[in-house]
Order: sequence, then structure tokens, then C-alpha cells
Amino acid sequence: MSPHIFWHSLWHFFIGYIFYYPLFMSSLWIVGAIYFYLKNEKAVQSHLIPKLRDGETWEGISILIPCFNEGENAVETITYALNVAYPNFEVIAINDGSTDNTLKILVELARTSPKLKVVNLAENQGKALALQAGALLAKNDYLVCIDGDALLDPYCVYWMVKHFIRYPQAAAVTGNPRIRNRTTLLGKIQVGEFSSIVGMIKRAQRSFGRLFTVSGVITGFRKSAVHEVGYWSPDMLTEDIDITWKLQRNGWDVRFEPKALVWILMPETIKGLWQQRLRWAMGGFQVMLKNFKVLFATKHTHLWGLMIEMILSTLWAYSMALVFFMWIVSLFFPVGYLTPDSSPILPDESSVFLIGASLLQFAVSRWLDGHYDHGLGKNYFWMIWYPFFYWFLNLITAVTALPKVLFGTRKRARWVSPDRGVHQELNKQGKGNHG
Repeated sequence: MSPHIFWHSLWHFFIGYIFYYPLFMSSLWIVGAIYFYLKNEKAVQSHLIPKLRDGETWEGISILIPCFNEGENAVETITYALNVAYPNFEVIAINDGSTDNTLKILVELARTSPKLKVVNLAENQGKALALQAGALLAKNDYLVCIDGDALLDPYCVYWMVKHFIRYPQAAAVTGNPRIRNRTTLLGKIQVGEFSSIVGMIKRAQRSFGRLFTVSGVITGFRKSAVHEVGYWSPDMLTEDIDITWKLQRNGWDVRFEPKALVWILMPETIKGLWQQRLRWAMGGFQVMLKNFKVLFATKHTHLWGLMIEMILSTLWAYSMALVFFMWIVSLFFPVGYLTPDSSPILPDESSVFLIGASLLQFAVSRWLDGHYDHGLGKNYFWMIWYPFFYWFLNLITAVTALPKVLFGTRKRARWVSPDRGVHQELNKQGKGNHG
């Protein structure tokens, strides 16, 4: 085979992979998500709380809230946690070396709220150790962990505890985060992203057996299972992904509950979004490298699909970057098999087809999550920008993150105050299934 034919074939392989891989995954997610809905959600749509079976009782839970410089959000978050409609619970707020007035606010709240306990870590230790400190103090075996800016739906806890009561092998139950700030274009696009990407993928992965990750902002844990695997890892950038894999490698089950709602704030600046997604990408690669050996262990066959998906996603990102680079080169050094009009990014028939598939995915996700988040249809128009902006953002973060993980130094993952976007009061938006 001549070099010309070889490179021509290689070019078309990359172009085909760039096109067919997201199309295949989108189809897989849609089918898996619809199956999950029909099997697990449809029959309980009208229920405020799940119905217990004979012999089942609502056991006590501990709500853990690690806080670092949450002075602006602490009162609202703690208040929502203390007002959950659950018969037996405690709230544990962990101040992780905050440098603002977070500790003062938590102490004042604890004086008037007997269900609230405050743990103070004198120095910033990172979210993983803050969660461990709260778990060790918790008096209950069921833990519900939320971020310091998250607002719990009143009935969220019921839907998580149901899984622990009914399924003894359930070690974690991840909830359904909904975005509160929707005033900017970035905020509106992320509303659709959390439905069509995050929510849909979790439904599909659960249909096919295992979850890649719980949501760090809202997850319930069985404390005995977390203790068994050594709690959260303090040196992982995304402790939520890492604990998910640790539990599943030890044979525990990780589940998804779409009716376990929590309202969160997301970045609405380019800088804030970049920092968040780069951390997510780096954390994902850390977990991929840490768990790569599961592909060579027959006892972990249940995790092969997730690992292969991670590898293929990484290959897609680098394939896209390579094709784009080759196309730029062709603008200055024309090659017979690669011409400037064969751009991998300029609109053509294939890109229009991909955008159509993406909008179909958004439509299905809007139908699924519209049961819990009223008003999603208002953001559908903005979803046309998702493939252009977020795919490109995820591509760049993936290409940037891998060498950082491979050649960087592993160290304690400590808190960095994130961009929380434009703050809005939840009760002014009329969102949620339960008011």
C-alpha cells in the first residue's frame, strides 16, 4: 500500500469515527433512557413519596454538607436541609477551613436548630476528608451528601432511602440535580445539558448495568459500604467518580433515582466553566488510569463497558483534535487527499445530521425530565448551540487534561471556590415537581 493510499484511508477512518461514534452513543443513550423510564419511573409519577412494603420502615438518615467559603449560600442550603419532609434525620455541616464567615453562620444556625451539628476543620482538608469527618460523626448508616450551595427537594430523601431499604446491595443512590441559574446563555444551555447528557446517560447506564459516576452534589450512601472501601480518596480531583468505582469494584450496587431532586448553581462565565470541566476531565482520567486493570480481571466484567466507553471517548477527542490539526495544516500545505473544503467543523450534510440527532436527544430528555423540572421547553431553543460550544469545550478539556494527569504530580485535592453564576431565589422560579 502506497503512503498516499494509507494516509487517505487513515483520514477517512478518523472522519468516520468522529461522525459515527457520537451518533451511536446518542442512540444508545436514548434507547436506554426510555427503557429506564418505562421500567422505573412511569408507574410512580404521581407519588410524592414511595410506598413501603410490609415490614419496611423509614430508618434514620444523616445529611452531610461539606462547606468551604459558603457564606453566601449556607443559610439557604442548611434551611432547606432542615426542612426536608422526613421523620428521622440529622444535618451535619462540615466547615472545611473556610476563610470567610461560614463557620460563624453555621454556629448561629446550630444554636436554634437542634437537628444541626457543626464540625469545624481548622485547616482546609478537601471535600473527601470533610465528608469522611462528617460520616464518622453521623449516628445513622444512611448518608445523604450534598454541596454547600444545593437546595434539597422536601421529598428527596424518601426516594433515596427506598433503595437502601429495598436493595441490601445498594451502596449509593445518586439523585437528579436541576440547575437554578438560567439567566445567561451558558446557564440555559447547561439546563439542557443536565437533562440530555447527565440525566439521560445515568438512565441509560443504569439500564445497562453500572454507573460511571454518582453526582457529587447529591448522593446517598450506605455508610457501612463506604467504610468497607476506605471512604473517599483525598488525592482524587473528582471524589464522586472515584467512590463510584471503588464501590462497584467491591461488588456493591450504585443506583440512580430521578425523583431525588436537588437545585444547584452552575458556572455562567467562560473561565468558571473551563475550570470546572477541566477538573472533571482530569478526575475522569485519574479514575480511568487507576482502574484500567479491570479490563484484565474476569471478576470485573461488569465494569468493562464503562472502561471501554471511557477509552473510546478519549480516542474520539484526540481523533477530532488530530483531524482538525491536519485540516489547518492543509490550508498552508495542500495535500491531494486532504483539501480545505473537507473541513471537519464547517457545516455539511453529516454535521446537520449530527445536530438533528442531538436535538432529538434533547427532545427525549425534555420529555423525561419535564416530569420533575417544569419549564424545560423554554430552553429548547438554546440547545442548538450545545454541539458547537460544549462539544468543542469538552474536546479541548479532554486533550488538555490527559497530559496533566499523566505527567502531573498527585497531591491532596483541596477546595477551590467555584463560579456559581447568577444567584436566583428558588421560590421565584416555580420549579420542581413538589413546589
